[in-house]
Order: sequence, then structure tokens, then C-alpha cells
Amino acid sequence: MVNEIKDELNNAVQTEASADKYIDGKMFANMVRGGAAQLRANAEEVNNLNVFPVPDGDTGDNMSMTIESGAAAIAGVDNGDLAFVSAKFSQGMLLGARGNSGVILSQFFDGISKGFEGRTSADCETFAAALKNGVKQAYASVMKPTEGTILTVARESVEYAASRVNENSTFTEIFSDLMKEMYASLERTPELLEQLKEAGVVDSGGAGLYYIIQGCSKVLLGEEIAMDFELPAPKTATIDFSSFGPDSEMTYGYCTELLLQLQNSKCDVEAFDENIVKDFLGTIGDSIVAFKTGSIIKIHVHTKTPERVLEFCRQYGEFLTVKIENMSVQHSSLSDEHSTKKPRKAKDFGTVAVASGDGIESLFRELGVDYVVHGGQTQNPSAKDFLEAFEEVGAAHIFVFPNNGNIVMAAKQAAQLYENGEIHVIESKDLGMGYAAISAMNFQSGDPEQIEETFREAMAMVSTGYISPAIRDAELDGVHIESGDFIGFVGKEMKVSCKNMLEAACELLAKMLNEDTYLVTAFIGKDAADDDASAIEEWLAENYPDVEFYTSDGGQDVYPFIFVVE
Repeated sequence: MVNEIKDELNNAVQTEASADKYIDGKMFANMVRGGAAQLRANAEEVNNLNVFPVPDGDTGDNMSMTIESGAAAIAGVDNGDLAFVSAKFSQGMLLGARGNSGVILSQFFDGISKGFEGRTSADCETFAAALKNGVKQAYASVMKPTEGTILTVARESVEYAASRVNENSTFTEIFSDLMKEMYASLERTPELLEQLKEAGVVDSGGAGLYYIIQGCSKVLLGEEIAMDFELPAPKTATIDFSSFGPDSEMTYGYCTELLLQLQNSKCDVEAFDENIVKDFLGTIGDSIVAFKTGSIIKIHVHTKTPERVLEFCRQYGEFLTVKIENMSVQHSSLSDEHSTKKPRKAKDFGTVAVASGDGIESLFRELGVDYVVHGGQTQNPSAKDFLEAFEEVGAAHIFVFPNNGNIVMAAKQAAQLYENGEIHVIESKDLGMGYAAISAMNFQSGDPEQIEETFREAMAMVSTGYISPAIRDAELDGVHIESGDFIGFVGKEMKVSCKNMLEAACELLAKMLNEDTYLVTAFIGKDAADDDASAIEEWLAENYPDVEFYTSDGGQDVYPFIFVVE
């Protein structure tokens, strides 16, 4: 990758700077589409920069799907207003954000968008200020920012490029400076993070950002970049028109969704409180969602009088999109994804958990989880996926179990966007933590804080170990790894590497177990057999006779065994 980056950088620097000193909404849209296409073309390379040499690297895919969600939001938009286009793009990214790098990327572009508020176009100085605002918001989105990551690459490149901007600057020069320093910063990441240095890779999130800026730069220079990916298609349903005829009675009302562009001629856009809309909607419907992003309000409500929604909202702005669907028809349509859902009863507490593997998903439901979001290390759910889950659960307090450290930020971003209940993100960073917390689920106290504390106490009692095949040579935590080995790790610490899967599993357990261990639960993946589990059980019985061993058919990919030790 390093040589390819050097070649691209040299080509960009040698290209003559164009005379353009302004960008508008159309140019911005073309540039970010180019950035999305360039990242998608190199997503697998970014995936392979994963620190752990396991076949689950997904940074490239997560960042690609995040920016592609932004590109989908502006597909077909023919508007030269920079503030409008960038706001719509960033909103799409916020909802589509996946994985930690994807969430940080969405916050970076949302900060840039806020720097364009009120502007139909931007000169170089305005653009530089917007970039700095993007970096500021990206850092603020992380509780404990870590240097040597995408944050560092963004900050150092923006600081360098912005420091060189003057009244004579061009956008070509800005992007040339961004790429130059971004490459240099990327090369320095292993010096800032020992994990990267030990693994012999640069930061994957920073590399993904580099490819986005590279794509933007190519479009700016007049190059055409092939869009070798398909934007998410809108969901459609086959409506059974016979389900609602001349004598039918309106039972379920209308699912009404719209994007309202607030207008300065009708209200004080900056000071406008979306609770004005929420309070009104509460008088005519339910399942209400209303949140403000910049100068746009996203609205969702179930009501029998959608015309009143439109009439009320037009006092404050104009509609960007409007969708009104007869839920009586939706309810009977076999192809509609909500066709089998019944009106839910309001309740105080609800739960949402992320799981990958049919067995694990079924187990979580049996333990009382209301909604299981399909996903995991190789398929991180988006903020929008969580929002849909929250809406479906519909409780006053919803406890969320991400069960993966790379999913926590997306869950928290969704929690910030959701306003129809209080979301409690329980930071379960692996399957074992989530399994322990869900197993201890009890809402009898009625106190959300006490319930959260119970979950945290349960998570503190377990550790989780993973067995996986290695996809490249590496040296991590003093463990020598060769491609094709079976590795075992706990959290971010590599423990063992063996030629044989069972040998790796037993060695990992030997490092995890101690005199206080009383139970080992093994989730069996698709690549492990019953005989393998039996062999481990025999080994445990011989070496740790006081430890109880329980197996569960998890059905998960990537990891033949996931051990939860209590």
C-alpha cells in the first residue's frame, strides 16, 4: 500500500493547480462521491490492515458503507447550495455510520457541514475553517481520543493544509497539501501506537480517510472515477390493494415521514426547538420521532390525520421529502417487512442486543431480549439499524448491548439521535460480557440506574476468549504467529498461536482459567465440529475437574470457538 500511496501522491503534486477558488454544492457532491468510489475500490486493502491477523477486518467496509450512505442521501439531488447538500450528505452518513472509524468519519463530515451553514459556496479559507471544525467534532465524539488513529491523520493533515491557506490559495493546492501530510501522518501512526508497530501495519481508519481525500482530489482535478458500487436502493413493498376497499375502516392510520427544511422567513432557524413539533404530534398520533440536524428536522409519526402534520409543519419551513403510507394496507401486505407486526403495548423497559450466528441470536431471544440486531465483528450494524430497533421496541427505557467494542460508538450515536425514549448503552465489548449481562437481566427494581449497575457487575465477572485462524504472519504481545496458525486472544491481548485448532483452544483456556473459575461456556462456530467440543470437554475434565463445561451451538462465522469464562 505504501508504494501505491507514494505514486498517487507524486502524480497529484505534479499536476498543475487549477484556478478554481470556490466550490458549491454540486462540486462538493461530485467530490464526496469520488471519495466514496475511491475508498470502495480499496476497501479490501484497508480491511487487511487490521491489527489482529484474523479474517474479520472490516474497517474498509464500515467506512465505505458509511460514506456510501451519505452518497445515497444526495443521489439525484440537483442543488448548488453547499449548505444544503453538505447537510443532507452528513445526515446520511450519521444514520449509516458503522464501526468506530465509520462513526468518527461521519462526525468529521458533520463538523465540516456545520462549517458550511448559511453558505451557498465556500472559498478556500472557509473550507479550511470547516475542515478544522470537522476535526474538532471528530475528537469530541470520542470519550478518550487515541493518537495514532484516524483522528491523528485527520488533525495533522488539516492543520498542515489550513496553515498554508491564504487569499490566493486554490482547492487543488489544499487537497495536494492534505494528501501530502495525510500520507506522512499515516506513516507515523506506528510510532504512536505500539500495536500498529508490532503488527507491522499503518492505521486502517487513517488509510480509509486517505483514500476518500484522494478520490475527492481526483474529481477536483477533472478525473472520472468509476462508481463500482451500488447505492442502497429504497425499500419497496408489493401492496395488496384488495386489503383496503370502499367499505374498509381506517384502523391503523398513516405512517407519515418527512424532512422539513426550516426557513428563515418563517422562523428563527438556529433557535428553533424541535420540541414544538414533538408536542404537537403528541396530540394527533404516536410512534413519534422528531430530531433536528442543522436546519433540517426529521419527522416520523403514526396518525389518522397526516394533513394536519403537513399544515402544522409548513408554518416553519418547506418539505424536502414526504412519505405517507396507509398502515392498514401495509399491515396486510405479505411483502412488507412490517406485515406481521402487531401494534405494541407501551412498556417501561426494553432491550436490544447485537448478535451474529443463528444459535446466539436464538439464545438471546430465549433470555428475554426484545430485539436482536444481526451483526458482529464482520458486519457492524449502522446507527439507522439501531434506530429502527429502538422504534420497534418502543419502551420508555431501552438497554442496548452492542457486544463488540467496534459497535459501541454506533449504538451511542443512534442513542443521541433517538428522542422517543431514554437509551442506555451498556458497553458490552464482547459476546461474553453481553451474555453475562443479559443472563442477569431483571427489571423488578424499576430503577434504571440500579439495573445498569446490575449489568455492569455481571460483565465484570467474565472474560471472553476467541479462537481464529491467522491470515498473515505477525508478532503480537510476544506471540509469534504464522499465516495458517490458530490463534487465541482475550480482548486485545494475543495469548497463543498453534498449528492445531484444539491445541490452541486448550492452551488459551489454560491461560484464562484460575482457582476462582467455576464455569466455561463454549459457543461453537460453523467451523468447529461436535467432536472438537467433546475433546475440549475431556481435556477440561482431566485438568480442571472442578470447572463445569457448557456448550452452545452459536453458529457464528470466523471464530470456531468463543469461550466465556466465569
